[in-house]
This record gives sequence, C-alpha cells and structure tokens, in this order.
Amino acid sequence: MPVIIKNTPFQPYQALQHYEETALGQNNAVGASNIFIGTMRDFNEGDQVKVMTLEHYPGMTEKQLEKIIAEAHQQWNLIDSLIIHRVGDIFPNEPIVLVAIWSSHRGDAFDACRFIMENLKSKAPFWKKERLINEQERWVLTNTNGYLNT
Repeated sequence: MPVIIKNTPFQPYQALQHYEETALGQNNAVGASNIFIGTMRDFNEGDQVKVMTLEHYPGMTEKQLEKIIAEAHQQWNLIDSLIIHRVGDIFPNEPIVLVAIWSSHRGDAFDACRFIMENLKSKAPFWKKERLINEQERWVLTNTNGYLNT
C-alpha cells in the first residue's frame, strides 16, 4: 500500500508494470484492477494554463494519503493499492497522479479507486499555483475542507 510523492515526472504505465512485477508478484487472488491516471490539462476556469506548481506538506501529505488508503482497505476487499503523486512544476499532458487498486472482484476495485481519488482531492494537503499563458499567477481556490484544490 505504498504512497509515493515525486518531484520529477513519472511514466504511470511503467510504474504500474514495475510495481506489479516486484511488489504484487504472481498473486493468483487478483481478479480485477482499477487504475486512475490524472494528467495536467492546459486550461482552468476558462484560461490557458502554462504550468502548475503543486506544493505539499512533506510527511503530513503522505500520512493523510495512507489514512485514505487504510479506509479503503477497511471498506472493500482489496489485495493491494498504490498512489503516486507529483509535486513541483507540472506541465500540460504530464501525469499528476496514479491511483491503482488490485482486488479479487471488479466492484471492490472500481469503488475503492473512486473513493481514494475523491478523498485525495478533498482531504490531502496539496496547494496549486497556476501560471497562465499571459504569465499571470494565481492560487487555485480552496476545497470545502480548507485545503487548496488538487
């Protein structure tokens, strides 16, 4: 159930393959996997975005993400899970987040993946600053929990 915060670009499909080969192994109980990959888009609120700087609180962010994963493992019958999340400067089309779930059944995999992603967006302490094409910078408005939107 690792949580990995990276300040450099990553290739989600290579990360998945590596994790499946090294950590998950030949687990014959896996009958379903569900994967969410979020990428940087070049627009927000009607404006073109050149780059996004994503900040986090080291230690606190990982702890919150681990708590979200633990909640998912309590609610659904999961075999394993993985979160990889970028921080730093992120450019359009670069992956920001990977959430992967392995389970014996597709329903658990689908539901847990969505739960983790929705809670990550609303509870994890990340802060976003966008630099627009016109070089204007702005912080993204807060979510209902008080953390800035991710």
